Amino acid sequence: MQALQLFEKFKKIPAGRKLFSLAICQTAPYFSSIHPTIEELKPNYARVFMKKRRSVENHLKTVHAIAMCNMAELAGGLMTDASIPKGARWIPSGMTVAYVKKATTDLVAVAVGDAVDWSTNGDIVVPVSVTDTQNNVVFTAQITMNLKQPKV
Repeated sequence: MQALQLFEKFKKIPAGRKLFSLAICQTAPYFSSIHPTIEELKPNYARVFMKKRRSVENHLKTVHAIAMCNMAELAGGLMTDASIPKGARWIPSGMTVAYVKKATTDLVAVAVGDAVDWSTNGDIVVPVSVTDTQNNVVFTAQITMNLKQPKV
């Protein structure tokens, strides 16, 4: 819940979402490769924005598949962190993805956890959908998160 509490504080200040995003990228530096902005974070929901720029393009001038994997993992991980019970821990242990359409614009990754049982001990699946500026789904991910509940 630490990320959620930090997000709630940051979003109240000017450029707070961008500053929060930079802080997350300091914690997990690989995410900085996509220059994300965490636009929304709450239990069962995270939305991450990524601008289409040269550094995330492939040879076809579309957004690279691994950049979309990166943003999906960020959205899914933040949403998981904001949703699990206090004292629980998580780590991604797998990801199944589908490249639905060429990604030629800025993108938004949304993770929704309404159907996830956060009290599970072991593997759960977090769905993430990536859409373009016309709201077309270009990529989907099913991220397996391994949860460890606090010992009682």
